Formats: sequence, C-alpha cells, structure tokens
Amino acid sequence: MSRPGFLLSPWPWRAVAYLLSGVVAGIAVLVAIATLAVVGGVLAIVLVGLPLLAVTALVGVPVASAERRRLRLIDRDPAPGAHREPAEPGPWSWFTTRLREQLTWRELGHALLFAGLLWPAEALVVTVALAFPLSMAFTPLLMATVGDGREAKVLKQWTVTSWPTAFGVAVLGVILLALGAYVLGVAAGARAELTRLLVAPRDAELGAKVIELTRSRVRLVDAFETERRRIERDLHDGAQQRLVALTMTLGLARLDAPPGPLADQLAKAHEEAGKALAELRELIHGIHPKVLADYGLEAAVADAADRSAVPVDVDLELAGRLPQAVESAAYFVVCEALANVAKHSGADRARVAGGHAEGRLSLEVRDDGRGGAAAGGGTGLTGLADRVSVLDGRLSLSSPPGGPTLLRVEIPCDPCEPTDRSA
Repeated sequence: MSRPGFLLSPWPWRAVAYLLSGVVAGIAVLVAIATLAVVGGVLAIVLVGLPLLAVTALVGVPVASAERRRLRLIDRDPAPGAHREPAEPGPWSWFTTRLREQLTWRELGHALLFAGLLWPAEALVVTVALAFPLSMAFTPLLMATVGDGREAKVLKQWTVTSWPTAFGVAVLGVILLALGAYVLGVAAGARAELTRLLVAPRDAELGAKVIELTRSRVRLVDAFETERRRIERDLHDGAQQRLVALTMTLGLARLDAPPGPLADQLAKAHEEAGKALAELRELIHGIHPKVLADYGLEAAVADAADRSAVPVDVDLELAGRLPQAVESAAYFVVCEALANVAKHSGADRARVAGGHAEGRLSLEVRDDGRGGAAAGGGTGLTGLADRVSVLDGRLSLSSPPGGPTLLRVEIPCDPCEPTDRSA
C-alpha cells in the first residue's frame, strides 16, 4: 500500500473481492450454525443430541479450511492447515483426533466470531468505503437518467439540483473512492491477519517446519552413519582380505625365491603390501571402528586412549549404549581432540572424562599443554562443532596461552539402554 502505484494495481480489487466474499461466506456460516443450533436444541431430549453437539463442534474445521484458501486473495504467504494426521484410517479416528486438538476449538471460535461479528463489519466497510463514494461519483448520471436533468438524490440524504453541484459531488466521490481503496486495503489486511492468527498462525507453520527440519536432519545423520558402517564393512571384508592374501602370497614367494635380484624385489613388494595393509586397517578404524560398533563408546574411548601418542587417563562411565549417531559423534570428537593434543599442544598428559546424566552426554578432554588452541587454527574444531550441532549438541573450548586446554561437549540423547556387563 505504500507504493505509488497501489491504486492502479490489482490489490484494491483483490481487497474488495476478499471482503465481499467474506460477507457472503459469513452469511452462509451464520445460517449453518443457526440451523445446527436449532436442530441440536430440538433433538437434545434424545441420545442423538449428544453426537450432534459433537458434530457441531467441528463446524469450524471446514470454515477454517475455506478461510485458509480465501486468504490467497490478499496474502501471498501460504496458509497450510496444522491439524495432526489421525493415528488410524477411518472417519472415527479422524473425528476423535479433531475433537482432541486445540486448533479445532480455535477454529470453532473463529467460525462463531465470523458468523456473529466479522461479516457485518466487512459489509459496513465495503458500504462506507466503496458503495457511498461510487454513488456520489455517479451523481451526474443519476441526474441525467432518473432525475430528468433537474435533480438527483445523493446517498438518499440531500438533493442536487444543478449540474455544477452534481459534477462537484462526482469529483468528491472519486476522491473518496481513492481514499476508500486504502481503507479497503487496511481492512482486508487486518481481517486476513486476524484469520491467520486464529486458524493459520505463522508460529505454528514455522514450528512445523522446524520439526520437519529436525527430523530430516536426524534421518540424514542416521543415513550417513549407516553408509559409514557399510563402507567399513566392505573394506574389512573385501579389500583388507585381498591384501592379507596378497601379503601371504608374496611372503611364500619370497621364501621360495633363490637369493638374487628377484628375491630382493619380492621382499620389497612384501614390505609395501604390509604397509598398505596397515594403512588400510587404520583407515577402516577411522571410518567406523569395530570396537565402537560392538562394545560402545566407553570401550572405544579407552581404545583410542591406548593408541594415543600422549598418555591419557580415562574416567568415563556409562550405564549402557547410547544412540549410534551420538556414540559416533562423541567418539570422533575424542579422537580428533587427542590427535590435536599429540600434534599441537606439547602436553605430557591428557585426560578424558564424562558420563550420561539428565538426558545429556557430557565429555571433557583436558591436557596440560601450552594452550592457545583456536577453532580456525587448522585443528578441525569447526568441523567437530558442526557435527555436534547436527545432534543439537554444544562444543566449547577453553585454551588460554600457557594452558591448560579444555574441550567440552554436551549432546542431548535418550537415556542409556542398560547392558549386561556380566556377558
């Protein structure tokens, strides 16, 4: 409405269409509610009255659905419904689901407000802002046709008896019609916002999008972890076994070969195959270690501490297994942190501690190194923070110059599934 071309745009006409259609729809809703009320009152003395009253409570559902579609006339943003899907197919499941929803009762309140107050207000606005100025603008035409060129009634209130006065009233009507276009736009916008607030709130739409985004993000993490485990399994059962067979074959050939250049080449090939096998094992372990899949986070962290170049004390106690995505993210955070300790900190000792309490997994990696660690220093901490944030977790780092360095991770997750430690 603030643009100069508003009066020449389709929006004033769309506002008129929205308000006029609201008047027609409001009258229809009033008739429907009145009919249901009369029938329900007549049949209230028999048992059918109770189901009828329940059906009456659902009258707002189709009205709200039509209102959400009618919003397209004046509001470009989509207004989808926020009703839940029934747990089971069939009309009874749909009926009971709708009766339990808060939105259903809000839609009923909107229907009652629509039938009793909103459509009369819309009719009044259209009459004052559109009908009255149009009647004034057509005063010369009325004077020439109905009044035989002698007089014309303006809004049934006063009489115009001269042509200059008639044209003056027409000019005033055109000016009021232009002002009325803005009034109609304001009224239609306010009416649309009220409708959206009652039957299609933007917060509900945003909340639904956030929920769906969270679910899709969890599905993506699960799919990613599944793919990691598949790659690890294929490498372990395929390429690694072939390299083992190749190493054994080269070793046997090396034993059978007579001393000379051929034996030297076989020895070199056997050594390179052994190195390739060791690197492949490290790669498999880095993708998804078997100890993590078989025994869980506690055992995997202890294994990572044993393999660390810096001595590591582990104080991690978990009552059972955590969700796979949480275990994987926590494990790789610990591995990356211990790798940074070995490469950058100059520490003599490190410590990994943590546990699961109040629906959260907490981990701390501390070292006595020189400190000064930063997320952008090539340590991979940014990637770890992104990985933890996917699970709605938090990663914090404290590393003042001179040390010590403390990396803390918190990941919300379901309570641990208890495991049988005697097995």
